[in-house]
Amino acid sequence: MWLRWFPWRLLVTRAARARGLIDPVKVLSRLESFAQPLEGKIPLELIRAGLFFHSRGLLNTGAIQHNLDWVWPFWVERQYDPADDAFIPRAFSITHVNLTHRNWTAIGVPDRDCLPIVDPMGLVTPFWDGWSLDGWIVARDGRRLIPSKMRNVDQRLELGGGIAVVTRSACDGMELLSRASVEERDGSVECVLTLRAKSAPDAFLVVALRPYNPEGVSFVEEVHVDGDGSGLRVGRRQAVLFDSVPDRYAFSDYHAGDVHARLFDHDMRDGVRCKVGMATAAALYPIGGGGEREAVVRVPLEEERKAGESIPSRGSPGWDRALSGAAVLRLPEKRMQSLFDAAVRSLVLHSPGEVYPGPYTYKRFWFRDAAFILHALLCLGLEDRVERVLDTFPRRQVPTGLYHSQEGEWDSNGEALWILRRYCELTGRPPKPEWRRSIERGARWIRRNRMPADGKGLHDGLLPPGFSAEHLGPNNYYYWDDFWGIAGLHAASRLLPPAVGNADPSAFREEAERFGESVEKSLAGAALRTGRPGMPASPYRRLDSGAVGSLSAGYPLQIFDPRDMRLLDTAEFLLSRCMVNGGFYQDIIHSGVNPYLTLHIAQVLLRAGDGRYEGLVRAVARLASPTGQWPEAVHPRTGGGCMGDGHHAWASAEWVLMIRNMFVREEGERLVLASGILPEWLEAAGPVSLGPVPTSFGEVRVEIVRGGRRPEVRWSGSWRKEPSRVEVRLPGFTAVDAPAGRGSALLEPVIGP
Repeated sequence: MWLRWFPWRLLVTRAARARGLIDPVKVLSRLESFAQPLEGKIPLELIRAGLFFHSRGLLNTGAIQHNLDWVWPFWVERQYDPADDAFIPRAFSITHVNLTHRNWTAIGVPDRDCLPIVDPMGLVTPFWDGWSLDGWIVARDGRRLIPSKMRNVDQRLELGGGIAVVTRSACDGMELLSRASVEERDGSVECVLTLRAKSAPDAFLVVALRPYNPEGVSFVEEVHVDGDGSGLRVGRRQAVLFDSVPDRYAFSDYHAGDVHARLFDHDMRDGVRCKVGMATAAALYPIGGGGEREAVVRVPLEEERKAGESIPSRGSPGWDRALSGAAVLRLPEKRMQSLFDAAVRSLVLHSPGEVYPGPYTYKRFWFRDAAFILHALLCLGLEDRVERVLDTFPRRQVPTGLYHSQEGEWDSNGEALWILRRYCELTGRPPKPEWRRSIERGARWIRRNRMPADGKGLHDGLLPPGFSAEHLGPNNYYYWDDFWGIAGLHAASRLLPPAVGNADPSAFREEAERFGESVEKSLAGAALRTGRPGMPASPYRRLDSGAVGSLSAGYPLQIFDPRDMRLLDTAEFLLSRCMVNGGFYQDIIHSGVNPYLTLHIAQVLLRAGDGRYEGLVRAVARLASPTGQWPEAVHPRTGGGCMGDGHHAWASAEWVLMIRNMFVREEGERLVLASGILPEWLEAAGPVSLGPVPTSFGEVRVEIVRGGRRPEVRWSGSWRKEPSRVEVRLPGFTAVDAPAGRGSALLEPVIGP
């Protein structure tokens, strides 16, 4: 306890001044003045993530800039090239990090936690934050095919029977095709890299072990030939196995330089140790002039156990079983179809038991990301996958009732309660008994933590200042938190039976109404201050890009009516001031075009019947990588990722939810069909359908049948309760209201003036 009273601040200040340094205590104090007073401490999770990220960046600073004769990942080749749009000057940058091409694609099998990643040039990183494997073709006459140094490389995602990333590169009479996948054999999983090479000159197909990954340096201290020469041992517990024995191996350490420059040395060593941790190795397969060669590389993904350790044997359900019962989309437009199919598989990969927003940078749990990812899985009909995650929520709850993933983020309780409600609505199942106590405690936490509502401040009755969704800015009284809190209280009032414990569900409904009144009062005061009805991120902010968080009142929570002026004016501000390359540019922290927030705006426009959602959907489709994935934010010039995980599962979830709502969505007791169907889908030949899609009324299938000028919208439902009416709102055609049992509507085109 004495540590609390020890005068740390005074000692730190005196030590800094004695050495002529800036006082860090004063700097932190000034920094805090840019935000509202913080209820809790800076989230440890954010500090830890930042330290980890920039520690790697510091290593990159020491390793890369004076070793540019090495072969580096393509983001380094671009970001350090003064002729490239990705170039970033390094003069005052203490750390060098990937800020221009944060793109990769996860591969794996359902329900296994192993998620290797493949970068856009085919570099494969089998283990989380580990070393990588690369494929090259190297000729004795000096010609080289090294994908990371090339400008034009083709890459695609294969989905037949699993997930594989295929990368093709060609130059100077050489062609390399790599295929990376994850396979299960005998209860264990392996990353499999198949390389096929063609070469006009005599050359070697090279399988190169690299001490880095798409974030930068990843140490390799020891690598040596294992056993009969058919593999490499990396460290003590990781292996690289070859289906055919290489012609020979080459090795190098940091002081000797990259193995790339030593491939033709007469090196008889069977391994190398490197104290710096930058050991490199290569396996070489000869290719006769005009010939072809194939090498298959296998990396067991579950590291070998020490003697006496048991190896759990559990199989994957396989893709057919994992996707059984999922909603099926049929579109004539191949790009939109492939993006949906890739997104569905991305969501399955990132929910092996936990829910991850990404395979690398974000391979950890947040309630915020989980709410959207689980909602997308629910809307696909994969409720069992969602249920097992929801079962973990009570043990993530601290004694105060907070659903805890990070400190100082007050949206988590609302998100947890809302997704529990959506699960019950979309499945027709009541909450489990073991969930009910958790739900009550979570709702009580929201009620207990609201600010007093009896003052005159714009924050009266709101949740305390926190970091919320970190892309909204420094700690503040965020409306995002409040809208989720209101939704959480409403969820508890719907989920709990009368008089559970000491809580009457009606008390939570009344609390939600009082909370809503406080928010309404605050929004009115903010409108007076800003001079327009649009909702800023917090009552004390002007309208800026952080206002995108306030759209949650419309999407996904539907607290506000679709055409509420505050929603529409907020969207109008964002569309007029915060758009780059057709997408929403978040200039707070992310400093990039954000795919999933662009789709939040599109969802608000879709509900309002504003056709501008179409352009936003098409823009997000353009932002996707060739493998159908999105980074968290996209660099406006390079088109590569500039923030977060390079394969962002939240973005995949938003794509699924966008397509779903374009076909079918609930509005209270009404079901709205076909309101987002794009005109090009009706112009091309081929089916346009989605289903079966879970809704709060039951499962629904929607199909648009084209016939001359009068398309027909058909629907069929397995109703638990019929909607009050079905509204067919196909853009460009007259609206039709019909009873659910009617099953179809023949539409007339809208005749213009």
